[in-house]
Amino acid sequence: MATRKDRLKGVSVALAVLLTAIGPATALAAEKVTIFAAASLKNALDAINGEWRKQTGKESTASYAASSALAKQIEQGAPADVFISADLAWMDYLADEKLIKGDTRSNLLGNRIVLVSGSKDAAEVEIGPGFDLAGLVGNERLAMGAVDSVPAGRYGKAALEKLGLWPSLAGKVAGAESVRAALLLVSRGEAPYGIVYRTDAAADAGVKVIGTFPENSHPPIIYPIAITADSRNPDAGAYLDFVRSPKAAALFEAEGFTVLE
Repeated sequence: MATRKDRLKGVSVALAVLLTAIGPATALAAEKVTIFAAASLKNALDAINGEWRKQTGKESTASYAASSALAKQIEQGAPADVFISADLAWMDYLADEKLIKGDTRSNLLGNRIVLVSGSKDAAEVEIGPGFDLAGLVGNERLAMGAVDSVPAGRYGKAALEKLGLWPSLAGKVAGAESVRAALLLVSRGEAPYGIVYRTDAAADAGVKVIGTFPENSHPPIIYPIAITADSRNPDAGAYLDFVRSPKAAALFEAEGFTVLE
């Protein structure tokens, strides 16, 4: 007759076999989808992630920063499932390094860049060649994303160069680590003016849009999306489909984005 010790041993072995069979799959299925997204997407993507949870019962987590910083983190092995960049360049960077799944890549959104002021009484301006933005800024600083790495800063510099305004402004720029950081400089009164995305300006009641840069003054503002090459999350594809869905499109448009798909 089997002893109590033998019976307990048998139960332990059976449990071990069962956990080996279903444990990893169960853990994987319950894993959150991790999204690395440009800082300018925070409001829209927070709403979309909430809707994803409501409709699917599944969880996601988003990390927001400059596209440059996120791309470098992915390159260094950060565990992201989905990357949404604020420009094509940083997605191309990861594609060249074989760090995204190319067949999942698409152009998701468009945006505009605007000039904002921290004063509600600031007069609206017409932005074009000959516009004296340097005179408007005076001895203060113009807040922008870092022009050598942050997409919003790159778009802003390209526009200023195209309009012939960059030489008079290069020494006045306060480069920030992300477009949201540049927005805060204006909102908090640390810089009188800034160049940010239209969607960021709409998300901060502390700033006023006083002018919009002509679309032909800079490269098209495109947000591409893709699943990372290292992602093994079985929900990543479904999440990507949801972000491209009409429901998500409405939430993006509510924040001022142009949906490209």
